[in-house]
Amino acid sequence: MKKIKLAIIFGGQSSEYPVSLHSSGSLIHNLDMDKYDVLLVGITKDGRWLSYEGDIESIEHDTWQQNPTCEDMILSPAAQGKGFLKLHKDGSYERIEVDCIFPVLHGKYGEDGTIQGIFEMSGIPYVGCNTMSSAISMDKEMTHIVCGHAGIEMAPFMCVKNQSNLHYDEIYEEAVRKIGLPIFMKPACAGSSFGISKAHNKDEFINGLVSGFQYDRKMILEKTIDCFEIGCAVMGNEVLTVGSIDEIQTGAEFFDYEGKYNLVDSAIYCPARISEEHAAAAKAMAVKVYQAMDCKGMARVDMFITKEGNLIFNELNTIPGFTATSRYPSMMKDIGIDFTMLIDKLVELALEK
Repeated sequence: MKKIKLAIIFGGQSSEYPVSLHSSGSLIHNLDMDKYDVLLVGITKDGRWLSYEGDIESIEHDTWQQNPTCEDMILSPAAQGKGFLKLHKDGSYERIEVDCIFPVLHGKYGEDGTIQGIFEMSGIPYVGCNTMSSAISMDKEMTHIVCGHAGIEMAPFMCVKNQSNLHYDEIYEEAVRKIGLPIFMKPACAGSSFGISKAHNKDEFINGLVSGFQYDRKMILEKTIDCFEIGCAVMGNEVLTVGSIDEIQTGAEFFDYEGKYNLVDSAIYCPARISEEHAAAAKAMAVKVYQAMDCKGMARVDMFITKEGNLIFNELNTIPGFTATSRYPSMMKDIGIDFTMLIDKLVELALEK
């Protein structure tokens, strides 16, 4: 059987760059090399695209770009190329065609539809959601608008944009009036809990906005819900596979970066410790969100369950983590799809599109 020429793109110009490195390492470790001819392309923090032919550990330890074999790479947007141009150090170049691209890129430029647009121009099949669904899923304000229109239950929210004439006192009074304290504050287009805070008073509110604006020009303010968080992995184009529901237990104010990737003061239970009725309802909500956002390939849908047992949609991740402790692979493994099988299915779905 002819191997699939699979390009894996990692790194990126996002605050989630280190997450991408660990996700990529785990994914490469679990590839069935009998099925794939792999091309590794790394994007540095300053946006340089490089070929990479070294070991996986150097990716995970962020020393990959020091490998002497690295050469500049260009993804051709021309449909007749369907691949990359490798620029050799002697001034010559090499055309490398690929069958499929697996972008293991989290956050800005990798998960927000930007790079997906280049993939679509090139005509190369790629894993994950298309340009539009990636863009609106990345932007929490747009996610609220689309899912609200679809009748999906969400926490009350408001959006604040960073402007030169911003009056923090007035915004605080408006937020307290519309939402109430305490208030969750999230950058609209960031992930991995970067820039998230919880405000109990005006000082925390202002500090939270200032801090969050370092990650994005828009901040989403949400009502605090007395609840715990669950998630659901969904995979597919038209026919969907729904993974198990998982549950997050955290001793912190929220599931922050250290909790997500180092499980500090946190634990993840898969399957979730909820009733079959709640699990079925959560899976139904996950599918409804996935379809409302026109997702393809894969996504992880995060939700809350209140003390009264009500489900509230939180957010959507179109390129969820693929690290050793990541939730998406764990939820799929719980229904019998191990990591290697998961990669195969995601590539099949990309080629199907």
